[in-house]
Amino acid sequence: MRVLLISPKSPVPNVTKREKAINFARLSLATVAALFPEDAEIRIINDNLDGVDFDEKIDLVGITAITSTAPRAYEIADRFRERGVPVILGGIHVSALPEEAALHADAVVIGEAEGLVQELIDDFKNGKLKKFYRCIERPSLVNLPLPRKDLLFGNRYYKEFNMIQTTRGCPFNCDFCSVTNFFGRTYRQRPIEDVIKEIKQLRRRTIKFIVDDNIAGQPTYAKKFFKALIPLKIKWFGQGSVIISRDKELLSLAAKSGCISLYVGFESLSPASLKQVGKSINLLLDYKEAIKIIHDSGIGIIGAFIFGFDSDDLGVFEETVDFIERNHIELASFAILTPLPGTMLYKRMEDNGRIINHDWSKYTCGEVVFRPKLLTVDQLQSGYYWARKQVSSYRSIIHRTLQPRKSALLYLPVNLIMRKGVRSFLKDPKVSQATTHFRFRRSAVMKLARKRARELT
Repeated sequence: MRVLLISPKSPVPNVTKREKAINFARLSLATVAALFPEDAEIRIINDNLDGVDFDEKIDLVGITAITSTAPRAYEIADRFRERGVPVILGGIHVSALPEEAALHADAVVIGEAEGLVQELIDDFKNGKLKKFYRCIERPSLVNLPLPRKDLLFGNRYYKEFNMIQTTRGCPFNCDFCSVTNFFGRTYRQRPIEDVIKEIKQLRRRTIKFIVDDNIAGQPTYAKKFFKALIPLKIKWFGQGSVIISRDKELLSLAAKSGCISLYVGFESLSPASLKQVGKSINLLLDYKEAIKIIHDSGIGIIGAFIFGFDSDDLGVFEETVDFIERNHIELASFAILTPLPGTMLYKRMEDNGRIINHDWSKYTCGEVVFRPKLLTVDQLQSGYYWARKQVSSYRSIIHRTLQPRKSALLYLPVNLIMRKGVRSFLKDPKVSQATTHFRFRRSAVMKLARKRARELT
């Protein structure tokens, strides 16, 4: 049985092949590949890097899709089905809108693939594929087959990251996040001995990326895991909530285990915004103090911020950039609030008639697809561009990374790589005009924003 597993091309442009590889080196298809029988001939195609050969002789095609890649996923599926090749669709977007996906597939996998693949293969061999496959119970993470990472290594850039998953799900319930809908509000852990065994099989000198949505979502498990990592002497980065700063033991163990950086979702500096999206847990913290505690432990921060909440006004962009620079956050990630299908945010905005664009290729978290409350669509889009431009300036990069902390300097080359991508993106006449005409620093609103940022720091 010859099988193609395909990750569709993203509508977001990438400047370099390195960027493309990093952005698409996901574990999802490698995990699915491990569930197939040993005699299956499997290839993983990264459409963003490799493209798709629609004339290839193949027996079965599997495609995974997030919302922004769904249109390309459907296009690929339709092309193969025109040749009579059966197509299976799965992934977060497909699980949120299975009826839509079914228009382009012979079978749709809803949710996680474990427990479904063998049934699906049997049905395929018997010519009796069902339209929908759904796990009734969340699969156990005990004794999972290891992801087929060997199938990812057709491109050399994949080798720069070794991805590990230790848990699935998140204990929080942010209404803009699609994780809760896909995994349920569950937080399941793999046996620590299974994870350690997998890590020992990886290339030792590369940095490990722990892809969990919240590495410290269950502190007791996380502490045991970090203790088990210490003897391995590895370096890793992952995603974690800012509330890790409240547990000094947990933070210390993370640092000792080799954590060099955490991707932290601050989301907003506004208490009203945090309440709006169900992230009230962040309200318990003084961001400035939390950042200092994390930095003092030797761990760097990739700060994630979202623009477009109902309480966001014109001051939010400069206020956020000023906060990032004052607190020396090594790397900043910005997104526009996006009502992804399957989320509570999507339902609320759809019910209120605020969604203005249902073209899924625009759902990249970098384009405005809804009607903001205190901003115009153009103001929100331009402010997002402006913030990206500001933090990619040499002045901002030097200010944030040339600090007397070992972790800070590690981010200098990463910032410079990101600067190259942002500056290329900003050459687009439409984007350039938006940032030029949106003159923040001369307005009274911006003076107020800077004052608010100083109060926060």
